[in-house]
Formats: sequence, C-alpha cells, structure tokens
Amino acid sequence: MNGPGKEEQGLDSALRQAAQDFRYLLDRGYPREASLNLVGNRYGLDRKARQILHRGVFAPAVARERRAKLRKLSELTGVPLALDGHNVLITLECAFRGLPVVWADDGYFRDIAELSRAFRFSPESERALALLAAFLKAHQPGPVVVLYDAPLSKSGELARRTREVLATWGIAAEVRALPVPEKELLVFSGAVATSDTHLIDARQDLVDLAGEIILQEAGKGRAFRIIVLQDH
Repeated sequence: MNGPGKEEQGLDSALRQAAQDFRYLLDRGYPREASLNLVGNRYGLDRKARQILHRGVFAPAVARERRAKLRKLSELTGVPLALDGHNVLITLECAFRGLPVVWADDGYFRDIAELSRAFRFSPESERALALLAAFLKAHQPGPVVVLYDAPLSKSGELARRTREVLATWGIAAEVRALPVPEKELLVFSGAVATSDTHLIDARQDLVDLAGEIILQEAGKGRAFRIIVLQDH
C-alpha cells in the first residue's frame, strides 16, 4: 500500500539492494547479525543505513506472522490497552521532529535515531502526548495503562505529565514508571501498543499506535520522512 509522506524515491539504490539481499539471507535462515554485517560491508553502508536495515527488514515468514497480530485501535473499543510508553512516545517524537522512521517489513513503524538513553522530555514530547491523547479519546479503548522505563532519565516526571495530559482529555489512565515494564507488558490481559520485536513475538493482539498516528497526520498533509523498503 503506497501512502502519503514516504521518502522512497530518495533512497539510495545500494540501500534498496542491500535490503533485498538481507531479506534473502534471513529468509534462508542465516543469522541476523552476521547477515547484516555481511550485507553492510558488501555495500559499504554507514551506521545509519545499517540501522535502517536492522529496524526495518525481516524474514518474510517472520514479517507475515507479526503483521497477522497487528490490530487497528478502532477494532479494540472497550478492550484494555497497555502502552510501551517510551517506545511509542519516542517513535512519535522522532517523526514529528523530522527524523526518519522506518515502516518495516512486519508492518510496524520504528525510529532509527537510537534516542532511548538520551531521551529528554521536550516541547515535541508535549505535542506527541497531546496527539496520543486525542487519538485514544477518538477510539475509546478500554482501561488504558502506560508503562515507562524507570531507568531512563526523569521517567517519573514523564509519567506524571502523561497522566495530566490524558486526564485533560478525559482519559483516566494508570501511568507508571517501572524498572522492567516488559515484565508486565508480556502478561498484560488485553492489547499492547509497541513496536518492540520481543514483545510482538511473545504476544498476540498488538497495536502500532505511533504508526497509526503518523499515517493519520500524513493523510492530513503533514510531511514525514518515512522510509519504506517494500510495499505494504
């Protein structure tokens, strides 16, 4: 599916060919890290290009299985929803800051900025939270839980601000910062919003909340730097 806001035309032909070769190797069971190194070295790819492949290219069977688990938020009215907080917010913020995001083979949007450890709440974070709250309000999922990574800087403040923004939109969410939020997300009774591959592979009902919001805003004419390495 060809949607708005993509930067497919600007992709280097070497990166496109590298993506095909990487996908080919993964499809035949070759180890992921070794295959990425092999392809990256063959095409002389820099760190950013390798990160695009790492975040965006998967074995076709793996990609199909993950896409089969992906639900639209509109399908989950009344269903409990847990957000992988930093994962969703950082992806949104990167997109709205004009940084590249990958619409991966498996259907999920991922940033390539490697910002997790350096993430700091900013005006862009505030805007991302407001869009997130508006989207949740419009689609009315069940009880909402947002879990942040406590080891990341000022996660407690981020949780507090998230709670305030959601409350402004009439969303009474449970928002917490935990040492290892993945432990709760893995066993959460409901759907989980994330693009984390470990969580996706371990769970069934997934939502790419950041991706849905990016596509919604792109449909309204907002320009994003969306990298797509194969059609969706």
